[in-house]
Amino acid sequence: MVVDDHDLFRRGLRELLEEQGIRVIGDAATVEDGVALAARARPDVVVMDLNLPHGSGIDATHQLVAADPNARVLVLTVAADERNVLNALLAGACGYLLKDSTIEEIAAGVRAAAAGRSFVSPQVVHHLLNRLRGSASAYEVPAPEDAKLSVRELEILRLVAEGCDNDEIAERLVLSPRTVKNHVSSILAKLDMDNRVQAAVYAVRQGLA
Repeated sequence: MVVDDHDLFRRGLRELLEEQGIRVIGDAATVEDGVALAARARPDVVVMDLNLPHGSGIDATHQLVAADPNARVLVLTVAADERNVLNALLAGACGYLLKDSTIEEIAAGVRAAAAGRSFVSPQVVHHLLNRLRGSASAYEVPAPEDAKLSVRELEILRLVAEGCDNDEIAERLVLSPRTVKNHVSSILAKLDMDNRVQAAVYAVRQGLA
């Protein structure tokens, strides 16, 4: 389901997602309506804007995840600033995309969320890390003490921290996108992290990127 207060955007996104083979079971324009509809309809994924009347998408995400820890919320918004990204992820969002993403990227984010994976726009990662580099931010992402990444995984982690998506990493390292995807999954598993943002922040904090 889609939660966004702009009628034209909401309806247009619904149509485009359905053209991508994703069934949209409902939509809402406010925090209250979105939370109530999700409770009734139990969608696999909620695509959530952050700027909503009478609250925010972060409030709605927190309520959805508090009511159902298995709820999958994919944020789709115009804001890429550090506070919004971190607050959304801390509220329980499993992904974060910008509204200038292609419909193919949005559909990929929805499918990743439905499959239990995290999906964060490389532009968001890049913007966040630029803010973190040289800042006094206290945002830390500890990794297990026994996390041992291979030389190839460290190479890929550095590119993730540069904001590269899997296709860009594949091109730069002359690998297949599937191979890169598998390496990223292995990196997240070894670091016990949920998404690329956490891994990229870890790389910056450890001086790897």
